[in-house]
Amino acid sequence: MAMRVHQAVTALGIGVALVALPALLSGQAPAPRPQAPTRPWPPALTSDGQPDVQGAWRPVNGGTQSLDPAKSGAADFEERLTGVVKSSASRIVDPSDGHIPYQPWAAALQKGLAAAYETPTRPEHIDTQTRCLVPGVPRLNYFPTFRILQPPGSVVFVWDEYHAFRVVPLDGRPHVGASVKLWMGDGRGRWDGNTLVVDTTNLKAKSRLDVIGDFFTDNARIVERYVFVDATTMTYEATITDPTVFTRPWTMRVSNRRMPDEEFWEWACHEGERDAAHSSSAGVGDGLGKQ
Repeated sequence: MAMRVHQAVTALGIGVALVALPALLSGQAPAPRPQAPTRPWPPALTSDGQPDVQGAWRPVNGGTQSLDPAKSGAADFEERLTGVVKSSASRIVDPSDGHIPYQPWAAALQKGLAAAYETPTRPEHIDTQTRCLVPGVPRLNYFPTFRILQPPGSVVFVWDEYHAFRVVPLDGRPHVGASVKLWMGDGRGRWDGNTLVVDTTNLKAKSRLDVIGDFFTDNARIVERYVFVDATTMTYEATITDPTVFTRPWTMRVSNRRMPDEEFWEWACHEGERDAAHSSSAGVGDGLGKQ
């Protein structure tokens, strides 16, 4: 009897050793059990069938000092303060060289506006956004936090900055008459899967694309694509066509992330600022689009 118990214990010990041997030889603990695959992101739907992307969103690398390279006002200030220029990629993804394809006259005008920004002598040399004028489309999409609301049949964008908002209908209605020019343009939207495509026309084109004077005219048409990659990631693209200024259509791209805990506060550009009257007194966009 004792012999049988001894044999059983010995066999059990050998079995345990054989099971543990691979882990002992590798010096690692046994591999954990594989987790069940996560479900791909299909967004919940609103009552009218839209992908529900409501909430606050913010550009990952926001700023409108310049598009090429992508630079914010804070980064520009730091460079001037320290003398250290940091490299940054262009926001322009098409053309592949990252440059806006200006016609020669327009390139010269933009260069003059950039130089005038350094040593302004007239109010129109100061960026329109700096003068507290509405930045417009597409500029509002690559520097402040914004909120998306989705009432039935439309998508609404709301910004604290400039008390700006934008309502994009989804019912296929035609654009307003060509003589009507709007600061935010006239956007018409549709969903292509998880991508909101907005065709924007009727732009007033008084605002600029950045501080250093990149611009378009009121002949521009902008096709915007809000690509919702997952619950926390969105890519914004804007393709600008304006044969008055550019040699071909071109596209910019900005990554955005969802800000679930963002709290919006009232914001005023120049409330109580005594110098606002000086920087805001000139006509808007003087000289833009003129050969």
